[in-house]
Amino acid sequence: MDRYDGKPFLRLLDCYVLQAIGKLDTAQMVALTQIEPKLSQIYGVKGPWQEIVANQMDFPANLSDEIEQTWEAGRLRAADQGLEVDPGEFARQFVDANFPH
Repeated sequence: MDRYDGKPFLRLLDCYVLQAIGKLDTAQMVALTQIEPKLSQIYGVKGPWQEIVANQMDFPANLSDEIEQTWEAGRLRAADQGLEVDPGEFARQFVDANFPH
């Protein structure tokens, strides 16, 4: 089963985390920007997709900064051990741990 089957908002959460750590790829960013009008219509909130997600989840204003700090701390710990952290895996784990679906 695909992670996002029946859970389209979950993909938005993963992308939100990737954006916060500066790892959302350009193609995905373009696609999300293109669907902003549809997201606005669905959720009744105007603005960029990140603001729509934040509004729906009632995120605090500094959450992106907190996500980035968590990413950097984990990345540095991994680097000290000669390892690299996969941004996509980090996003999935962060979402699963902090926003149970």
